[in-house]
Amino acid sequence: MSRRNQTWLAAGIIVLVIVLDQWLKIWVKTSFYLGEELVIFPWFRLLFVQNPGMAFGWSLGSKLVLTLFRYAATIFGFWYLARIFKRPQPCTGLIVCVALILAGAIGNLIDCTVYGLIFNNPAPPEVATLLSSAGGYAPILHGQVVDMLYFPLFSFVWPAWIPVVGGTEFEFFRPIFNLADAAVSVGVIVLILFYSGKLNPEPETSEKE
Repeated sequence: MSRRNQTWLAAGIIVLVIVLDQWLKIWVKTSFYLGEELVIFPWFRLLFVQNPGMAFGWSLGSKLVLTLFRYAATIFGFWYLARIFKRPQPCTGLIVCVALILAGAIGNLIDCTVYGLIFNNPAPPEVATLLSSAGGYAPILHGQVVDMLYFPLFSFVWPAWIPVVGGTEFEFFRPIFNLADAAVSVGVIVLILFYSGKLNPEPETSEKE
């Protein structure tokens, strides 16, 4: 694939993921009240939750620090992608992986940056309003990430004789996530499995040199 086509491919992936991610988030946030669930299949549901932390509802430290970290990671992602394109023969698969990771990072960064400003955050069963006259629910950089994809594929109760977990219920897959999280996860997994040997950000030199 030519360098120009690779550039368009990366740009297309980033734009498509961000647009789809934000469309789904805005639709869920303005159509579902917090905690509302829509069962599409027994193993696939839309469940509206918000989290102040990282992907899959995890939380780590200050919200402001986490948002600033997202900005730093996004800037690094663009720099790294630019370095890949400076190689004599950029690897298309690596470009796709980095574009997915970068798109996912930007998708969640939008939530953290502006969602607190442009949405209110009413108590259930009311749904949020975009650009409410009452104002937003948080200052800039303090918005919460919208999650909704829930895949409870199967569950079981651990036998009572097993130490610690005996008698408790195990569910797979419990975390609730969004399209941005999915893009990051797919990009990272494929990158590690197939392109871990091409991660050096420095442009590769040809064998003749």
